[in-house]
Amino acid sequence: MNPQDWTLIGLALAAVALLVLLVTRLKVNGFIALVLASLLVGGGAVWLGQPVKVAGGKLEPYTMQAVAKSIQDGVGATLGGIAAVLGLGAMLGKLLADSGGAEILAKRFALWFGRDRIQWCIMLLALVVGLTTWFAVGLVLLLPILLMLTRETGQPFLRLTLPLLSCLSVMHGVMPPHPGPVVAVDALHANTGLVLFWGFIVGLPTAAMAGPLFAKWAVKHVQANPPDLGVRADSLATGVKMPGFGLTLFSILLPVGLMLLSTVAELTLPKGDAAREAITFIGNPTMALLISVCFSLWSLGSNCGYSLTHLLKSTESSVAMVGMTILVVGAGGGFARVLRDGGVADAIGRFGDQMHLSPLLYGWLISAFIRVATGSATVAITTASGLLVPVIAQHPELTQTHVALIIVAVGCGSLFLSHLNDAGFWIVKDCLGLSVQQTFKTWTVCETIVGIAGMLVALACFKLVPLAVL
Repeated sequence: MNPQDWTLIGLALAAVALLVLLVTRLKVNGFIALVLASLLVGGGAVWLGQPVKVAGGKLEPYTMQAVAKSIQDGVGATLGGIAAVLGLGAMLGKLLADSGGAEILAKRFALWFGRDRIQWCIMLLALVVGLTTWFAVGLVLLLPILLMLTRETGQPFLRLTLPLLSCLSVMHGVMPPHPGPVVAVDALHANTGLVLFWGFIVGLPTAAMAGPLFAKWAVKHVQANPPDLGVRADSLATGVKMPGFGLTLFSILLPVGLMLLSTVAELTLPKGDAAREAITFIGNPTMALLISVCFSLWSLGSNCGYSLTHLLKSTESSVAMVGMTILVVGAGGGFARVLRDGGVADAIGRFGDQMHLSPLLYGWLISAFIRVATGSATVAITTASGLLVPVIAQHPELTQTHVALIIVAVGCGSLFLSHLNDAGFWIVKDCLGLSVQQTFKTWTVCETIVGIAGMLVALACFKLVPLAVL
């Protein structure tokens, strides 16, 4: 590393400190705070004369015009992948809540599992939904059920919320077909089946530590009330009925099933096959949610007696509720792009390269550093995987099982210490109606436990697996 690398890392730390100051102490809007932090890093990189790659792979000096373009491109790229998902997911969640479907599901689940085991019901739902859906999708889909279960069982809100968040987060960070793990599997030529297997072996105890176990402490130290969402059966308007349990469950699982079907098609059908193209199209997260919302407008809407005018107002209000969240998420993408274009991610990679750690610890450390700096789990795991390629090549004694465990550890590192520059931080805050301080004490701590516990469990497995097997 050279002095400029240390200066870039210092800029990233200063930007994070500025974010915390602006949002928590000065109460600045999250979007504005993220843009100002981006300008701090970008301006510092320009002052240092940091080069940036342009079309054709050429290097040119980073300029303030280029910083503005990095912010713009980062916002566009992030919203291009998540804005429609958040909007459609919010619509589906609102339909589930307004129709009373969430109450129907909550009562049935509470009856099946019992009040004392309702946390495990939440974890099971999160595992099933989170295996194929993005974190944000899973959260908005399950939020109405979470709130109704809180109401029906009388359990503290955080006691049910944290298991949901921990499971969805672990599924997103370590399990294919989520973007980060898929990139890591491809870069390191790993076995997808082994990554899935060890993802469950490492992920389940990790989610239990960050969810139910941490929740026991959180409910005693953090006071959080659930947001008001959903209607009760006795408050339905005249001429409106509750949806049936089976139809409601099908409506909520339809996008999950379409995405799972897409994953199966990608794994089993050859490229160019017409059936594969059709299935992967409807299994795209945006398409799957669009199909599900259209179906739910009937199953949870007109089928229950709601007018088209009511449904239009309901879906419009749901999008308005997540409008600021979408804007802040986009600003987080702009911040991550400036950190990447300004050379901060590469500087962090070079820092980790000098630590001379085992491949698993090296990968986790790089992933965690980039996660804290950029706020993006996908950027963290993608960058760390690329840096691991030459490292693993120097260790021919490593088996496919060891490589799979390295990927799982890198995925856990990509979840470490979520804070103000992470889109997930703001999605959790706004969806659950928490303050910034409450989100730090719950979500940030939960993600930190996931990152550290996941690394320790993966490291233990890594040490116990003989080099001669698998």
